[in-house]
Amino acid sequence: MKVEQGRGVPDQVRTYAESLEKLRQLHKKTLVIVVLSQMFGGAGLAAGVTVGALLAQQMLGTDSFAGVPAALFTLGSAAAALAVGRLSQKFGRRAGLAAGFLTGSLGAVGIVIASVLNSLPLLFLALLIYGAGTATNLQARYAGTDLALPTQRAKAISTAMVFTTFGAVAGPNLVDVMGRVAAAMSIPPLAGPFLLAAAAYLLAGLVLLFFLRPDPLIVAKAVAENMPIEENTVNTSAQTASIRKSGLFVGASVMVLTQIVMVAIMTMTPVHMKHNGHGMSEVGIVIGIHIAAMYLPSLVTGYLVDKYGRTPMSYASGITLLLAGMLAAWAPHDSMVLLVCALALLGLGWNFGLISGTATIVDATPASVRAKTQGTIDVLIALAGASGGAMSGIVAAQTSYSTLSLAGGFLSLLLIPVVIWKRERRKN
Repeated sequence: MKVEQGRGVPDQVRTYAESLEKLRQLHKKTLVIVVLSQMFGGAGLAAGVTVGALLAQQMLGTDSFAGVPAALFTLGSAAAALAVGRLSQKFGRRAGLAAGFLTGSLGAVGIVIASVLNSLPLLFLALLIYGAGTATNLQARYAGTDLALPTQRAKAISTAMVFTTFGAVAGPNLVDVMGRVAAAMSIPPLAGPFLLAAAAYLLAGLVLLFFLRPDPLIVAKAVAENMPIEENTVNTSAQTASIRKSGLFVGASVMVLTQIVMVAIMTMTPVHMKHNGHGMSEVGIVIGIHIAAMYLPSLVTGYLVDKYGRTPMSYASGITLLLAGMLAAWAPHDSMVLLVCALALLGLGWNFGLISGTATIVDATPASVRAKTQGTIDVLIALAGASGGAMSGIVAAQTSYSTLSLAGGFLSLLLIPVVIWKRERRKN
């Protein structure tokens, strides 16, 4: 594979584009760096998930708006997803992902200050900025696919995601510890986890900024531009504009629906538990197991998606989310075991949907527009999460947590006709 002269490709990038073995080595190195950043990023992500609704409930004095934090930081993640995608497309993954994590760290600091000052305007603004970390943590999964073979893309996505588990599970279980640390610093205990988030996002950003070199997306573009003519011809005939559009639509739909269902039920679970006499340590256990189920099965999920296809795993996502919603709705309020099972299934269904949907998106996007397209789709995912978070508090307050859970479970069944439509479109 020879790189033509005069294309403006840096010498360091050219050496990787010319050697398949060096390309494989760079792919492995990229996964290691992404994995390390995801471990820190997961800890930052968990803070908002675990205590965001409780902090809002405390400052606002009502349950009806307990979903506002999830809505705000997911809304902020929508804007950040677009910005990170555009930055990555123009300057590479390193610049885009590092900027996103560092911005998220700044937002976490703002939330702590807002809680000390008891300032709602500052809290809402800081939650929007904090959302940049959520968006970046999600977009980092794409960095692992830039240099992966088509038959290994889901595995690359899952490798990046599975190590998020370490930080994401540790975060909720450090709620009490960070609360005591915050109290010792005269900071409201519920703001304590955001101290952890600020440090975690900062470290994630610095890891990517200093070590993600050479940039995998820039190398992938160089490789794609200098692919032999016959390979380009095959790709063009196999992936027509129509098939690409249907792939983008289905991949985005799978991820959007799973995000709405997962965020809605997850957001109100801590509030539901608190109302039924469960303490913060129990909330931390349930959310910690939920987040573990979101990320820990990823290696197995990636293997299944690559081996059996995107479609069957999308079906599995809808069915698993339905079971999660039904179990959460019908579990006795004092049953920690059943609530843990429900939230674990909720995380697992989201995992199936995210990996199969992401792999579908990667399949449908050429390197020349990959990051920008992925960022735009992640905007839709973030807006879906914002909608789910905002509506969850209202629905639960006006009806019940059980109604919210059942509605989310049945909504997930829409995944099945969407995927069937794609299969029929491919046949025609």
